[in-house]
Amino acid sequence: MGNLLSLTTFIPLLGALILALFLRGDDAAAQRNAKWVALATTVFCFVVSLFILFGFDASNTDFQFVEDKEWLLGLRYRMGVDGISILFVMLTTFLMPLVIAACWDVTHRVKEYMIAFLILETLMLGVFMALDLVLFYLFFEAGLIPMFLIIGIWGGANRIYASFKFFLYTFLGSVLMLVAMVAMFTQAGTTCIAACGSGPELLTYTFASESFPLLGMQVMGGMQTLLFLAFFASFAVKMPMWPVHTWLPDAHVQAPTAGSVVLAAILLKMGGYGFLRFSLPMFPVATDIWAPMVLWLSAIAIVYTSLVALVQQDMKKLIAYSSVAHMGYVTMGIFAVNQQGLDGAIFQMISHGFVSGALFLCVGVIYDRMHTREIDAYGGLVNRMPAYAMIFMLFTMANVGLPGTSGFIGEFLTLMGVFQVNTWVAAVATTGVILSAAYALWLYRRVVMGDLIKEALKSITDMTSRERWIFAPLVVMTLLLGVYPALVLDIIGPSVAALVDQVDVAVAEFDAASQFAAVEGQ
Repeated sequence: MGNLLSLTTFIPLLGALILALFLRGDDAAAQRNAKWVALATTVFCFVVSLFILFGFDASNTDFQFVEDKEWLLGLRYRMGVDGISILFVMLTTFLMPLVIAACWDVTHRVKEYMIAFLILETLMLGVFMALDLVLFYLFFEAGLIPMFLIIGIWGGANRIYASFKFFLYTFLGSVLMLVAMVAMFTQAGTTCIAACGSGPELLTYTFASESFPLLGMQVMGGMQTLLFLAFFASFAVKMPMWPVHTWLPDAHVQAPTAGSVVLAAILLKMGGYGFLRFSLPMFPVATDIWAPMVLWLSAIAIVYTSLVALVQQDMKKLIAYSSVAHMGYVTMGIFAVNQQGLDGAIFQMISHGFVSGALFLCVGVIYDRMHTREIDAYGGLVNRMPAYAMIFMLFTMANVGLPGTSGFIGEFLTLMGVFQVNTWVAAVATTGVILSAAYALWLYRRVVMGDLIKEALKSITDMTSRERWIFAPLVVMTLLLGVYPALVLDIIGPSVAALVDQVDVAVAEFDAASQFAAVEGQ
C-alpha cells in the first residue's frame, strides 16, 4: 500500500471525527459507545501498523514506505520510517489500546476524553513519521493541545496550574526550534531532510548513505552551534532534561492515569527521537563540541532526581522523578555517539515506554479504589491483592534494571557506550542504578509489604479481569525484551550504525578542513 503510513497516522483522527459527528448524548449508553469506538479505532490502528513492521527491511538503512507530495506554499508532505523511527511508531500503536482500556471507569465528558486521546495518537504518530521539518514541527507542537486539555479538564485539584506549566515550558522551548527552522529555510530554501539535494552549502541532511553529508555548516562554524542549541532547548524540555524538568512531576501528579501513561510512555520519547533524527545528523560538529556537557548534565540528572525521588510521599511524583532519571540514561547514550550508546538509548526508551506506563497504571489501580496517592495511606496490600503485588513487583524490578527484564538491557548498553567515551561520567551514572533500587524498593515495601493495619484497606479488592488483561501485554513485552533483546536490536542496529558512521565522517572531515585552514593561515 502506497499510503500505509498516512493511513496508520490518520485512522485515530477518523475515529475522533466519527465520535464528534455521530455520537450524541452523555448517558451511560453513549459513554459506553464512545469507549468502544475509541478502543476499536486504536486496535485497528495497531493492526494496520503491523503491516509496516512486517514489510520493513531492517537491513536497508534508507527511509521506507516513503510518501512525498506537494503540500502548501512549496512545502512537502513527506513521511517515512527507518530502523530508528519504526519502533516508536509501534510503541505508540501498541500502547494506545491499553490506554483507552484504562479509561473505562471515566464518567465525566467521556466522548471528549476519547476524542482527545485519538487526536493525540495521530499527532504522536506524525512526529515519528514526518521527514519534513515544518511537518514535524506541526505534529510536535500540536500534540501539546490535547495533552493540555487532558490534564486541564480531567486532572486533579491543581490541574489548571499543572496544565499551563506543561504547555508553557514545552511551547517556549519549541519556539527556539521554530526560529532555527526559519534560519535554515532562509539559507537553504528547503525544510526537507531527505533526498533534498547535495552539496555543503545546503543546510539539509539526507540519511541515504550515497548522499553528501552535512559538513558542519561552513558558516564559520558558529551558525551550526546556534542552530544546535535552539533544537537542543526544544528537545531537552520535552525529554525533560535537568534542570528544565520541573514541569513533569506536576503534570504527572495532576494528570489522570491514562494521561500519565501517554505522557511517560510516548510523549517524553519525542525529545530523544528529536535528538536522534535532527541534532546528531544535522549538527554533527556542534554535537561533538557539546557532547561532554550533555553527558555531565545527564549524569547529574540521574543522581539528583534519584535522590529527590527518595523523599517523595506521592507515588506518582516518585515515578515521575524516576522517569527523569531514566531519561538521563537516554541522553547519555545518544551523546556518546557510538553503537552501544545509541542502541542502549533507543532500547531504554522503548523499555521505559512499557515499564513506566505499567507503573503509572499500577498507581491508578489502587487510586481508583482509595482515591489517594499518598504512600503513607497504604501498606500490606499483598494480603488483600496478591495478583497486584506480583505485577507491581515485576515492574518495580524492571524499573530498577533487574537482569531478565527490558530495563537491564537499556541501562547496560547505555553505560557500556558512555564508558567508552568518559569513564567518570559512566561511574557517576552507575550510582543511579543503586539509587533507583533504593527508591523503588522503598516504595514497594511501604505500599505492598507488611501487615494490613489500616482499616480502610481491609476491604480493598484485587485487580479485575479487565485490569489484568491491560497488564498482560506489558508483562509479556517487558520479559520478552529482557531475555531476547534482538527483537529490538536487530531492527535498529543497521540504521544506528549508518548514523554513527555519517556523524563520524562529518566530524572527521570538518577537523581535517580546520587543520588545513590553520596550516594555510600560517
